[in-house]
Amino acid sequence: MTVIAKLLERLALGVLLVGGIGMLLSMFLGTADVVGTQMLGRPVPGALEITESTMVLIVFGALTYGQIRRSHIRVELLYTRLPPRGRAALDILADLCGLLFFGLLLWQAINEAQFSMQIGEATDGLIRFPLYPARIILATGTALLLVRLVLDVFVDTQRLIDGTELEIPVDPAYADLIDLDAKKN
Repeated sequence: MTVIAKLLERLALGVLLVGGIGMLLSMFLGTADVVGTQMLGRPVPGALEITESTMVLIVFGALTYGQIRRSHIRVELLYTRLPPRGRAALDILADLCGLLFFGLLLWQAINEAQFSMQIGEATDGLIRFPLYPARIILATGTALLLVRLVLDVFVDTQRLIDGTELEIPVDPAYADLIDLDAKKN
């Protein structure tokens, strides 16, 4: 199972990096569009359409990596006060709810992607961009998240049985900050 988790982490990191490149592209394109519109009186053709499609990549590309790091937002008012088994039980509940929600989302995303390809759906505007790549990215990002959630159910179930704490991987960019906090205590 660790082989699948490592492979999924590398794949999720790759998708996250592509999403980061998409975010940079959207940022530069948006800036060029504003400058072109306000200063030159000529907007960048297709800027809105490209940015809309890129947003799907940015959001759904980051979901799996966020789940791997367990960095999605949660209310920890009760969670932090529970023993390890209680936290594991709540994590299992969250994993199962995520599987249900994103499973339904994947089902509809696949249907929408297939329909979009069949009808050749494209944006309206000066430049027509096909919409099916964004729909395929949505389905792919959701499928990757579902695989990670299935792995997390197994990990969290083992934690429930063993009563062990969750080991969250530390982002190397923040490792020195965590070490500083540990030295202060």
